[in-house]
Amino acid sequence: MTESELACSGSISQYHPDISIPENVKYNLVCTGCCGVYFDDRLKCASDNALLRANYRKKQLELKKVPGIGRFHDWLPVNELITTNSGPITYKSTELADELGLKNLYISFNGYWPERGAFIKTCSFKELEAFPTLQKSKNSGKSLVLASAGNTARAFAHVSAMTGVKVYIVVPGSGMPRMWLPEEPTDSIRLIQMGNNCDYTDSIHLAERLSALPGMQAEGGARNVARRDGMGTVMLDASVFMKRMPDHYFQAIGSGTGGIAAWEASLRLLGDGRFGMKLPKLHLSQNLPFVPMFNAWKAGRRDIIKDIDMPEPKKLIHEMYADILSNREPPYSVTGGVYDALCATDGTMYAISNNDAKAAVELFERLEGIDIFPPAGVAVSSLIQAIENGDVKADEHIALNITGGGVKRVERDYHLYKIEPFAHAETANVPLEDII
Repeated sequence: MTESELACSGSISQYHPDISIPENVKYNLVCTGCCGVYFDDRLKCASDNALLRANYRKKQLELKKVPGIGRFHDWLPVNELITTNSGPITYKSTELADELGLKNLYISFNGYWPERGAFIKTCSFKELEAFPTLQKSKNSGKSLVLASAGNTARAFAHVSAMTGVKVYIVVPGSGMPRMWLPEEPTDSIRLIQMGNNCDYTDSIHLAERLSALPGMQAEGGARNVARRDGMGTVMLDASVFMKRMPDHYFQAIGSGTGGIAAWEASLRLLGDGRFGMKLPKLHLSQNLPFVPMFNAWKAGRRDIIKDIDMPEPKKLIHEMYADILSNREPPYSVTGGVYDALCATDGTMYAISNNDAKAAVELFERLEGIDIFPPAGVAVSSLIQAIENGDVKADEHIALNITGGGVKRVERDYHLYKIEPFAHAETANVPLEDII
């Protein structure tokens, strides 16, 4: 057995609850640790620290006759149908597939590419998280608080501008170039810019403090089932398009929430019974030199050891090409998190260099005809590495998640507006009265 296989022994595997739900209830929440059941919306189990997972009453997916993410309403934790043309799209690759010698390479494109039917105007699959999350919170009477390295902030700001739900978004200085919208920003968007020495984790800590104030509500990050199930629609769309689950699923990760989401969506498809009886193998990748989850996984450890897996983290993050893939506190070790997702799917991880990621970005645009974000280049590079290592076969079905792209294309159709900061915070410990 490999170190990772040994490490996985005794871990959570294909947990798929079959708990009856009343006819008038769409879903409940089940703890992946103690199996406790909740019918209220919450972020944490009362008994342990494990992730909660949405358990839907409908076990077979019935697509709604609407465009975008709303097609997957049955497996989204919202009661009102989401009406937007924003959603994942899947197509079968020819050019990149031929270049890599693959017969069944499917691209899950999450960005703006109207010629392909892709209308995510913020050009990131983070928009798939924003729609269900803000829909769930719009009647709470509270402002939503979240942290972001850039793309999540843009996505939530966009949906806030569309819905009027007030959001407080904390972003490190390095994320400010990503703060643009395809429409004029509204007063519902409260962007807080942190100092240049702060990173994504600093933003998380400040957001946690803000969310504890009266009238504020924490967005929840990886613990928010709306975010995970929104991202999980990528796996649903790919499987519906292929009429089966893929053999392999490739994605770059920062927090790893997208990897967890893909696993959970696969479990639901497994329970559906019409998309195959084997979970897709997760191929998750990080960008060198900041690769804490890769380091822990390759060492066969459930826990990330900071001094070993991410020494001098801010220095390492500064050296990344895809710096958005940086989270110093990812949901790797928690029950139901990244580690368990990798174990359950016989998955693997990759550490991709800046040069390889940049080359993959150029290769994809040249062959497929659309620009992509650096994180997507990391995913493309991991696919190339997997082929070189003999980890995928030429005729196997592969889903490649292009998590963001099409900025050059959206600039042709829209005027992009800069989001100006509502307040500034040099550190995560700034007095809150100075920024509210």
